[in-house]
Amino acid sequence: MRINPKILIGIILLVGGILAAVYGGFTYTKDSHSLDLGPVDVAVQEEETVNIPLWAGLAIAAVGGVVLATRKSS
Repeated sequence: MRINPKILIGIILLVGGILAAVYGGFTYTKDSHSLDLGPVDVAVQEEETVNIPLWAGLAIAAVGGVVLATRKSS
């Protein structure tokens, strides 16, 4: 069974937009500094937050819904 790429993109946009609207963003950890002195290894990690506005999440979900609603039947 082959999935139409337009349907897949629509589903990804719809789910991603809903998640963005519900959670409002995401947080990730990145290594910023590292020091290696023989047997001692020191690493500094920083948490970065990406905020996604509510309107953007709703707009992404709406675009995904439109893509799914306007697909051609095969």
